[in-house]
Amino acid sequence: MEFLLREGALIYRVASGASGRAVNSFNPGVGRPTRFAFFGTPVVPALYAADTPEAAVCETLLHDIPANGGVLTPRDYQDKVMGRLRVSRALVLASFMGTGLKALRVEASDITTTTATRYPETVKWAVAAHEAGFDGVAWMSGKCNTDRAYMFFGDRVAEEDLAIDPEFARLFELEADRTWLTEFCSPLHIDVRW
Repeated sequence: MEFLLREGALIYRVASGASGRAVNSFNPGVGRPTRFAFFGTPVVPALYAADTPEAAVCETLLHDIPANGGVLTPRDYQDKVMGRLRVSRALVLASFMGTGLKALRVEASDITTTTATRYPETVKWAVAAHEAGFDGVAWMSGKCNTDRAYMFFGDRVAEEDLAIDPEFARLFELEADRTWLTEFCSPLHIDVRW
């Protein structure tokens, strides 16, 4: 099944400011494996994003913090930035949520809520979506399950398809944005150290 991410939709991404890449730049295959990347020869670049700022933080900065809480240190967030992207054209994504999972005869626990040890299995779902011609994949964030998360294929989606919104940015090294992060994390039993 497919999910249509409409033109004009706003999505959020947390990225490393230290990488020197813009917030709408695709990862060319650098770093550790993720749920849906990397695959292909040459490697298919990937860009992860989410429906809300909260889901973007949960899927990145808080990804490895246990449900019962933990600590974020400056090393975890200080070089991170959050940007808002405006989708410039409709994107057709493989649906790994709701009835999309039923159509595939799987559960979220088989694809979107697994531990990192199963990423060699889950990346195969991205390969199948890519081979089927989708622009990427959509799923309900396992870390913020009220919001969708996305991964876009860099050989199908261009940076200009995800235009940076100049009216929104969070730089977590700045006190105001670090305060936002602290206030968001506090009820989640996560201590943001300054």
